[in-house]
Amino acid sequence: MRRLFVVAVVLLAVLILTAASTSQAQAAGPMYHVVQPGQTLSAIAWRYGVSTFALAAANGLWNPNYIYVGQVLVIPTGGYASRPAPYQPYHPRPTFGCFYWVRYGDTMLSIARRFGGDPWTIARANGIFNLNWIYAGQRLFIPGCN
Repeated sequence: MRRLFVVAVVLLAVLILTAASTSQAQAAGPMYHVVQPGQTLSAIAWRYGVSTFALAAANGLWNPNYIYVGQVLVIPTGGYASRPAPYQPYHPRPTFGCFYWVRYGDTMLSIARRFGGDPWTIARANGIFNLNWIYAGQRLFIPGCN
């Protein structure tokens, strides 16, 4: 009877240690973040609960003010849980429309007027956040045109 009790305790200890080691192995993996328009390094660091200096050091950034959209950052993990990502609404891209190549002298307002639409709708469909930042030769998707 005593042997059965010892075997049961040993099996229980092995199960507990195995469960603890697998959860630590899953949590030890690296985390990544893709920089979105308007984000700063300090805001990204706050979101994941790390310091701006630690985030810059983990990514080899000499100037923490210079990050670009689409850059993939490694998030250093300090062994504690991070904050959940805030809700970001999904805006599906329209499935019908046409393309327009910007010419010299075009503005987003003149293009929208030409196609009978809203300049901000065209800007959102193309990932543009400043209506003044279009250039000649740029291809724009015009949602809803025939």
